Amino acid sequence: MRVLFVATPGAGHLFPMVPLARAFRAAGHQVVIGTGGGALELVEQAGLTAVDVVEPGFDWNATIARQRCDRPEAAAKMLRRRITELREMAGQFALLSTKLVDGTLALATRWHPDLIVQSQLQGAGYVAGAALDVPVVTHGFGFGRSAGVAEILSAQLGPLPARTVGIDVAPPSMVDRVDGWAVGFVPYNGAGPLPGWLAAPADRPRIAVTLGTVAGQFQGVDPLRRVVDLAPRLDAEIVLAVGSLDLAGLGPLPANVRPAGWAPLHALLPSCSALVHHGGAGTTLTALATGTPQLVLPTGSDRFINAGAVHRRGAGIMADPDDLDADLVREVAGSAGVRTAAEEVRGEIAALPRPAEVVSGLAALAATPALC
Repeated sequence: MRVLFVATPGAGHLFPMVPLARAFRAAGHQVVIGTGGGALELVEQAGLTAVDVVEPGFDWNATIARQRCDRPEAAAKMLRRRITELREMAGQFALLSTKLVDGTLALATRWHPDLIVQSQLQGAGYVAGAALDVPVVTHGFGFGRSAGVAEILSAQLGPLPARTVGIDVAPPSMVDRVDGWAVGFVPYNGAGPLPGWLAAPADRPRIAVTLGTVAGQFQGVDPLRRVVDLAPRLDAEIVLAVGSLDLAGLGPLPANVRPAGWAPLHALLPSCSALVHHGGAGTTLTALATGTPQLVLPTGSDRFINAGAVHRRGAGIMADPDDLDADLVREVAGSAGVRTAAEEVRGEIAALPRPAEVVSGLAALAATPALC
């Protein structure tokens, strides 16, 4: 069987689908991922085949960077926008989807996939699926629910395919409804060598800090200043897992702060007492999958949805970034109740079907003819 994955060009949309793509390939199926920009390299790093389907001249990361430089006030406003439902973002992502439609349809027409899997909020897969009568799987990435999203995408892009299903990676106990098939989230945070210091036992408690792959592009190092300032008051090693973000603007770091670059969260978090982060979906789910207590400081977008789900479940604490202090970090890292809830969710995720276990069901969907 041939399976075409279509990913919005961003790590937060691509990474949650990597385990399913690998599961299809391990089962003997052919897999191609259509995306663009910097996501092409991320696909290759994951050991998968990438095809550039993005409109020539368009680069998602470059667009974000340009917005920050050319229109800083508008970029800051967008960053602070508080989303309560994913359909509030669907119009924006429908416009982004248009940048992938022609390339995705051309790839699907010449490659003839039996199944299309697209990232949530992406619509190019719908266009190709409807045109070629191929079933489409929409792969979730967080706690936002999909009600109304397909209809908004369809209004701007065209008819929906006859056969669709959703893959929902949010733990069922943390959402009010499951969007399609519930599948256990398998963390994938990029590929690369494990740092030597991470392979060795930690000599004191460790607290990880991350901003994800988008927030840092808008805000730079500013959100980290408060963490760095309070670090000397914490009896812990503070690990800044902030990718390629330039930390020079922070000045000399305290002795207990370790800049870690692209340290893979799924490998880092099991050694940590807590994670302090921005509320990105992949970061939130990785912490839950590893049973790590979270201090979530959402700033906008769908991060309030993710942070609220964690807070209500008791697996962490949601707070305003301005309220961050050493006592709050100690509370999250030292709370037996928070750790118990985090471990309960970890067990829930582990008990759900894994990506490899749903491959056969999705293959059966692809083999089922559409009803006239």
